[in-house]
Amino acid sequence: MGNTMIENLTPKQSWDLLQQNTRAVLIDVRSKVEHIFVGHPLGAIHIAWKEAPDWQVNPLFLREVEKRVTDKNTPILLLCRSGQRSLDAAKALETIGYQKLINIVDGFEGPLDADNHRGNLGGWRFNNLPWTQS
Repeated sequence: MGNTMIENLTPKQSWDLLQQNTRAVLIDVRSKVEHIFVGHPLGAIHIAWKEAPDWQVNPLFLREVEKRVTDKNTPILLLCRSGQRSLDAAKALETIGYQKLINIVDGFEGPLDADNHRGNLGGWRFNNLPWTQS
């Protein structure tokens, strides 16, 4: 242990990795509302890191990930709105032994612009990567 390093990849790099490595898993750690209404990357598994209304860390998060990703050497890419929750989630997964953790920089919607809007400067959707609303 202690050997893990959380890698930061851009949305484009993350998409390329998912195409090249069919074992890699993409987990969307945003809330259910964000996942459904804002949209999400094609093929993403939704496991909320924090959920409305109290925004406490989901106590079942680690167990849910372990249920779906049994091999701790499987590359796991984590995505949130802008890259902060996904980093926190990656750190938590690191503590239970996952070896290949990737934080998707700028998340789904990217950083805030001068007008406090997201989606104009970066992120998954901005880069025209495959996503869906459902």
